[in-house]
Formats: sequence, C-alpha cells, structure tokens
Amino acid sequence: MMAAQLLFLVGTVLLLVAGTAKLRHPAGTAQALRTQGLPGDARLVRALGGAEVLVAAGSLAGLAVAAWASAALYAGFTGFVVLALTRRRPLSSCGCFGEPDLPPTRVHVAVTAALALAAGAAALGPARGLNAALAAPAAQAVATLLVAAVLTGLTLLVLTALPRLVAARHLVRPPIRRTPA
Repeated sequence: MMAAQLLFLVGTVLLLVAGTAKLRHPAGTAQALRTQGLPGDARLVRALGGAEVLVAAGSLAGLAVAAWASAALYAGFTGFVVLALTRRRPLSSCGCFGEPDLPPTRVHVAVTAALALAAGAAALGPARGLNAALAAPAAQAVATLLVAAVLTGLTLLVLTALPRLVAARHLVRPPIRRTPA
C-alpha cells in the first residue's frame, strides 16, 4: 500500500474520531470558531461533526467522492489553524476533538495539510480506504491495518498531547541560576 493510501486511512479514522467528538462536545469547536470571528453555534458544530462522520464512513468504504470531501475538510481545517495562528487572537483550542484545551500549533498545520494531500492522492487512485487495505494478501492487509492503527494513535497524540506540552512549558519557570561568590 502506498504511503498516501496509508495516510488517507489514518486521516479517515481521525476524521471519524473528531466528528464523533464534535457531535458529543461541540462547545470547544464553537468557542474556537467564535474567537476567530466565525459563526460558532453548537448546531453548526454538530452538523460539521456529522459531516465528518459521514465523510469518514464513505472514505472507509472507498468512495472517491468521500476522499475528495475528506481532502476539502482537511484543507479547511488547515486554513482555520493558519488563520488562528496568524490572527494571534487568544485561542485555547482549535476544537478538533471537542476538547476545550487543545491550542493550535504549526505541527497541527503540517499534519492537517499532509492529510489533505493524502486524501486528494487517494481520491485519484484506483483503490482507497479499507477496500485497498483488504485487497492485499492477508499478511500484508493485517500489517497495513496495524501500522495504520499505530500511526493513528501517534498522530492523535501529536494533535492532542503535544499542544498541551507546548502550552505547559510556558507555565514552568526557568531555574534560578546562582553565580558563585
């Protein structure tokens, strides 16, 4: 399986997780949107979450139109994070996973941009989603799914734990250096 197809699978699972989170907890995303001067109604956020879940389901099924929609969603997410970073308005969360304390980072921009490109590449390919992974011989299919699961977990950590660590480093004071007398 090509790297873009693998990244597309990772992005699809992340889209499913993020969409589900927005459906359950829209407040973080709603606040993030309002902070940037965009409409931030909870119903709108839930609609976005529902769209993400539907696009993820279609992507897992291997639908080209869903892959294009995934690319568009990730391009939109990338644009929003770039907007948030360049405006420098106080933003405690990008709202991606429905959590209130995930500040956006440049790494976030790189990840969502890469996932947008991977989804676009997958949309152009002959096979995508689970169909592509399961079409391979059994051992290769299992290996692909395991690697996708590990990469999904690592990417989720980069998008959730890393921003918390970056934010927390500003709370830690540098050690006091004493000069010898």
